[in-house]
Amino acid sequence: MFNNTIITDPARRHDFVLLFDVTDGNPNGDPDAGNLPRIDPETMQGLVTDVCLKRKVRNYVSLTAADRPGYSIYVQDKGIYLNDLHQEAQDAVGIPKAKAKDPDRGKRDEARDWMCRHYFDVRLFGAVMSTSVNCGQVRGPVQLTFARSIDPIVPMDISVTRVALTNEKEKQAAQESEDETERGSRTGTMGRKAMIPYGLYRTYGFFSAPFAAQTGATAEDLALFWTALQNMWDQDHSAARGLMSCRGLYIFSHADKLGSAPAQALFERISIKPLGEESVARKFADYQESVTVNDHNLPAGVTLTTLVGSQPVSVG
Repeated sequence: MFNNTIITDPARRHDFVLLFDVTDGNPNGDPDAGNLPRIDPETMQGLVTDVCLKRKVRNYVSLTAADRPGYSIYVQDKGIYLNDLHQEAQDAVGIPKAKAKDPDRGKRDEARDWMCRHYFDVRLFGAVMSTSVNCGQVRGPVQLTFARSIDPIVPMDISVTRVALTNEKEKQAAQESEDETERGSRTGTMGRKAMIPYGLYRTYGFFSAPFAAQTGATAEDLALFWTALQNMWDQDHSAARGLMSCRGLYIFSHADKLGSAPAQALFERISIKPLGEESVARKFADYQESVTVNDHNLPAGVTLTTLVGSQPVSVG
């Protein structure tokens, strides 16, 4: 899938920066705020949770690789009960149902390893499987931060209407209304649609080689993960999300499992200048010239790979 074997090496540490944008859509609704786009209330920057991004990765893998052995998805969208999956693992390793909640440690670890072998997202993201059918816990090698928009966003709550009537009662109400304006408004149901005109978001990610060794994550898993980050947006379109696209994917790969430099020092090499109050962004081109990728004097043992976005410019 990739000619670059460095970025698919699970024995190395990888730190990465993902840029994505949204146009006329809601990238991640907040159920505590009437499903308006999530924001930082102090800065008005937009937020997208890590679990929202992981959901898109899972959905992409379900579409493209779920028929391959070992690439089923554990946390499914409106999927079956998780305990049923735990029970399958316990049955496979011979845990009696009387011991389902508190199996012997050795058998529980066998069930945990069985889950890692069979489920892509358990292998990469980890999972808490210590429910009433106990398969232990897994700390995954891939972790993501919340995504944050470069500039403040403008959440909008737009009224929409449905012109079709659903029953005889609505039809009679429309016919009996004496006011022409009111009669027109009764030809359907009012609704709300939350969106932002535009936002460019940045999130940071980490791949831990020691945890990958524990879960059995492979080079094929990493290749599929990098592919998902680039392409999952095209398989996730909906009326609510508007147009979402990957705009940058920059991977810092280290020479060994522990790494050669702090992640933050590497992340600072990918800089995006906010537009500020004087300009309003409505497309990625408004930011494109302000994205700087500095590969000058990278720490020894660190390699920068740009899969999507601006190419590195050595800045002395």
